[in-house]
Amino acid sequence: MATSNDFRRGMVIKYNNDLFTIVEFLHVKPGKGGAFVRSKLKSLTKGSVIPVTFRAGEKVEEVRVDRKTVQYLYQDGDHFVFMDNESYEQYSLTAAQVGDALRFVKEGGHLDISFDNERPISVDPPIFAELVVSHTEPGVKGDTATNVTKPATVETGATVAVPLFVNEGDKIKVDIRTGEYVERVKE
Repeated sequence: MATSNDFRRGMVIKYNNDLFTIVEFLHVKPGKGGAFVRSKLKSLTKGSVIPVTFRAGEKVEEVRVDRKTVQYLYQDGDHFVFMDNESYEQYSLTAAQVGDALRFVKEGGHLDISFDNERPISVDPPIFAELVVSHTEPGVKGDTATNVTKPATVETGATVAVPLFVNEGDKIKVDIRTGEYVERVKE
């Protein structure tokens, strides 16, 4: 058992019969009344983020979560197949378990899966991905003075807003958390 005073980012707790990771927290000591902890918790099973306020020192159940680096192999209908890089064991996860995590991950790409007692509970892609632009409209000459973007489809099929100078065949870096263009990669 841990208390709300022990909170740290990334800590996994059991709250309302679900597993949550602590996204952010703030200890507050008002002039009157008792101290409390404002926190944002992300559900590992549903992906939703909820604000929760705990009393200072309130007991919470900390959960031990194992993280394994796996390789994304392929999609088989509504299931996604991953392989453990160390034991070569394969895991099959449903689309609901994976969510949007694979929008920017190519087959053969590496990511982390969190396990609770050998049960996969969340998929954590890397922060950045380098992808080739498979389709985009050509930029119009003269529009470079403003911060104008255009849609571009990358090799995984996802769409990213990119600057006008990006062309088909260019390799770009994408922030997977936000789905935003970061920079063009020089080869």
